[in-house]
Amino acid sequence: MKKIYLSSPNMGGDELYYIQDAFEKNWIAPLGENVDEFEKEVAKRVDCNFCVALSSGTATVHMALKAAGVEQGDIVFCPSLTFAASANPIIYQGATPVFIDCDEDNWNMSPVALQKAFEKYPNPKAVIVVHIFGQAAKLDEIVEICKKHNTVLIEDAAESLGTTYKGKETGTFGKYGVFSFNGNKIITTSGGGMLVCENEDTANKVKFWITQARDNERYYQHTEIGYNYRMSNILAGIGRGQLKVLDTRIKQKTDIYNRYKKAFEEISAIKMIPVTDYSKPNFWLTCITINKNANIAPLDIILALEKENIESRYIWKPLHLQPVFEKYDFFTECENGSYSEEIFKYGVCLPSDTNMTLQEQDRVIEIVKSLFNK
Repeated sequence: MKKIYLSSPNMGGDELYYIQDAFEKNWIAPLGENVDEFEKEVAKRVDCNFCVALSSGTATVHMALKAAGVEQGDIVFCPSLTFAASANPIIYQGATPVFIDCDEDNWNMSPVALQKAFEKYPNPKAVIVVHIFGQAAKLDEIVEICKKHNTVLIEDAAESLGTTYKGKETGTFGKYGVFSFNGNKIITTSGGGMLVCENEDTANKVKFWITQARDNERYYQHTEIGYNYRMSNILAGIGRGQLKVLDTRIKQKTDIYNRYKKAFEEISAIKMIPVTDYSKPNFWLTCITINKNANIAPLDIILALEKENIESRYIWKPLHLQPVFEKYDFFTECENGSYSEEIFKYGVCLPSDTNMTLQEQDRVIEIVKSLFNK
């Protein structure tokens, strides 16, 4: 039986043109026309000043922190309900993460919990806000809090390329923005990331760091520590082709969400991921939560789908519960427990693959519904 994936790559067709062009021009090495053009095309798409293409979204978060001046001993605020890649680069820089709970109505960083964190740690070096599953965080409130405390805001928009907040693209509200083109994202370069920044000097400095910080000399000289983080010309070619179908992918993801929503309307125990009226999501992954009083648990859904060769998964396990991060501070607006813990405990990411046929999506729907109709 053909496997149904959570979110697999979906090629649009033009990718091969840019790859073939790179082969014909022998631009196989890390730099080349595709890299330069991909940066310009993403900048135009999201309406920002400068973009820098990197080897991964994680590398991009790392360089955003470095550009923000984060160093040994600094404090960085980070959401707890996110993938570890949002927080790992904080450790790379020798800084200390402080985790912030989500709020109930959009699953992203709670401005109330963020303000609590500032009361204890008034001088963090940066705040990382993440737009999980393609849903925009409460940017007005978060931007205002960061401005009030004169703190650099970094937007981890790895999952939200194409998502808008009050008509403006996510990834462009902070001093630095981060996109990811990992294989499971809404568009992919196989592996890659993109940094959004405000000025050319910053873009050039990041390009310097990610090409091993080689000084402008005839010989190899290094006055700073560098990184091998540059995106390859071949992968950038894939990205140029993928960018052409971004709007199509957003529509496909939206249609998937709407079909699930309609199918599960009659099941009161299922609640869809919140969608706010101030944001237009890209619906990267459609997620649901199960009523805590239901006889069905997330694992029941995951195993039932797995039995039929269908991929699903839990919502992110909060970072403050992860063994590697549990020693760090955590702030929530809840009196007991936290929203992120509840979402993890009762949540499921459903297959949101744009390669799915309607018949395959119907299979997913029927399997889930059958569990609640027993």
